[in-house]
Amino acid sequence: MSQNQDASYKKLFSNPLLVRDLISGFVPDEWLRSLDYSTLEKMPGSYIADDLRGRADDVVWRVKVGLNWVYLYLLIEFQSSVDKYMALRMMVYIGLLYQDLIQSGQITKGSKLPPVLPIVLYNGFKRWKAVTDIADLVAVAPGLVAQYRPQMRYLLIDEGSYADAHLESLQNLVAAVFRIEHPDKPERIGEIIQKLNLWLADMPELRRMFAIWMRATLMRRSDYTIQIPLVEDFKELDMAMAVEWAKWAQEFKKEGQQQGRQEGQHLKGVGMLGRLLTKRFGPVTPDLMGRIESAPLDQIDDWFERAFDAPDLTAVFSDTPPH
Repeated sequence: MSQNQDASYKKLFSNPLLVRDLISGFVPDEWLRSLDYSTLEKMPGSYIADDLRGRADDVVWRVKVGLNWVYLYLLIEFQSSVDKYMALRMMVYIGLLYQDLIQSGQITKGSKLPPVLPIVLYNGFKRWKAVTDIADLVAVAPGLVAQYRPQMRYLLIDEGSYADAHLESLQNLVAAVFRIEHPDKPERIGEIIQKLNLWLADMPELRRMFAIWMRATLMRRSDYTIQIPLVEDFKELDMAMAVEWAKWAQEFKKEGQQQGRQEGQHLKGVGMLGRLLTKRFGPVTPDLMGRIESAPLDQIDDWFERAFDAPDLTAVFSDTPPH
């Protein structure tokens, strides 16, 4: 994603109403939903590690609970591919956040570190397969070492895993974001524009932010050839879309057909490899099947070729083909 598109997404989720709707609609915790989100404060999102390498986080908020603060750490994931080491990244980011709070004097002597809710908001098209706990990335060791295996989980919100009918029923700004990112048909975009136009009638700045973000979202799809001029309002966006509507619908249909063919080939490859492995080496474990299902088709084809002559499963899935 380009820097402009990246910035428009971050700016959208830098609005407290989006954070409120993210929690109320997609975080399964009644206590969090009961908090007073009028107290939301956006925190600086850049920290410097001890080795002086800088990094910029996505969005960090804090919300007041009585006289205390709860930090909500949001990492917006823009890549379409799943990051196997996301749990490790989140652990590092939270460590940097705590380090910054200590070094800036926000943690008083004798007080404990504040709780953090780590959220990964994923907008890719394939479903998320990576583990959500750092412990699952670390090999198990016996005895004393096992007691020090690190543990830290993050909350995954996978946009594409929600059905459009469910999202529509929520009457929620973040649900509208998810529907725009993953429309089931072109007409949905027009419907959502009209609904947002009503919902945000008294919030011109948020209307403008949504219009800019929606344009960036549609333009970043390399498989669409539509061109939308710069807009700053839903009315302008709706007019611009009307000009390209038929063309966009045609591209959407073409993409769906292509995606269907690719998914069919992938599903067939997974099934054939699974049957071959079972015939040669016995039942395939769920973990191994998960690895096969998440692999690209060319990798599955490579494993399939290896499986004919490999002496065992290790040889099939090693980095180099068996000799």
